[in-house]
Amino acid sequence: MPARPLSPHLSVYRFAYTMALSITHRFTGMALALGLLVLTAWLLAASNGAASYAVAVGVFSHWIFRVLLIGWLTAFLYHFAAGIRHLVFDAGFGLEKAQARRSATLVILAVLVALAACLYVIFCPVGGAA
Repeated sequence: MPARPLSPHLSVYRFAYTMALSITHRFTGMALALGLLVLTAWLLAASNGAASYAVAVGVFSHWIFRVLLIGWLTAFLYHFAAGIRHLVFDAGFGLEKAQARRSATLVILAVLVALAACLYVIFCPVGGAA
């Protein structure tokens, strides 16, 4: 069998911000797949009755799971924003270097703002509640 040409690999390219965002997009997708397993376990516990759900709530209330949930929330927000950026690229827009750099900055800023808003809603008490 004749040797086929290989596509350029990471060692050929100089590391750039676009590579970092693309790699992070892939990692967040894998993290969300793992989070889906936890969500499935929670839903199964809820469907198995009050005793099973109480055990799940006890386990998922641990501080480690709270940190993981914040991580999964961040991964979701990033994956969502970067996915929209990739869809725009697939449509043929924003491919120039300056535009790609601007959209990368916009993705990071959007994630930070959305994460701050979500964490505020989750962790800050509502005024006037009894």
